[in-house]
Amino acid sequence: MTAVAAAAVPAGVRHEVRATRVVWQREMMRFLRNRGRLAVTLAQPVFLLLVLGTGLSVLVPSTAGTGDYRTYLFPGVLTMTVQMPAIGAGASIVWDREAGFLREMLVAPVRRGSLLLGKCAGGTTVATCQGVLVLSLAGTAHVPYDPALLATLTGELALSALALTALGAVAAVCISRVETFQAVLSFAMTPLLFLSGAMFPLAGLPRWLTVICLANPLTYAVDPLRRAVAAHAPAAAAPSPGRQLPVAAELGITAALAATALAVAAHRFARPG
Repeated sequence: MTAVAAAAVPAGVRHEVRATRVVWQREMMRFLRNRGRLAVTLAQPVFLLLVLGTGLSVLVPSTAGTGDYRTYLFPGVLTMTVQMPAIGAGASIVWDREAGFLREMLVAPVRRGSLLLGKCAGGTTVATCQGVLVLSLAGTAHVPYDPALLATLTGELALSALALTALGAVAAVCISRVETFQAVLSFAMTPLLFLSGAMFPLAGLPRWLTVICLANPLTYAVDPLRRAVAAHAPAAAAPSPGRQLPVAAELGITAALAATALAVAAHRFARPG
């Protein structure tokens, strides 16, 4: 049965899928072998949750509607966790270009889009795995270890990781120097994270700041995580502005962002030169 199904797939398609899988495997091997990088990447979100979250929970009154601030902060920490390795996938494209390895990949008899897809798939998998590791700290934020909740958060993290990886790929195929790439991403991603509601509720903000937050696509990646947590830990729910889109619509916005960024990156990556 399997042989018949494989024979039904054109040889060219199997060839492209194999190329994508090889690039994905390379990204996973780099992730598993660099344990020091993994520890450093996880240190910041753990510090934010256990140190900053605990300290600010004393200053942020529960009457503000956020309950324990660590519970409110937890979805933002998850987003930050997947953000760094997801963007790192774009950085690896720039590094491979400077090292000359990317040129060797491009001479392979496969579509460039397949190589880019493998890079993005690898970055998404690595980012999601790191997000799952931080999920083990849910109890410290008074978030229950409910299997349905953990599965929901993992799926939403994977979608967020894909969108962030695709955005990193767009930057990587447009920027040739590592220093410029790091400067641009540092300048862009920090405001996107802080203006997504990851650190503070969007309700009660000045109108101009609320508009900016609602125009931020990362807002629609953080909010489904927070609403999933709030469904199982009601004290985490914070007042929201009048928008309150359905979760499906917010996930659709994130998926559309991922698809658009992948299409732009693939088109740019396919150009010779």
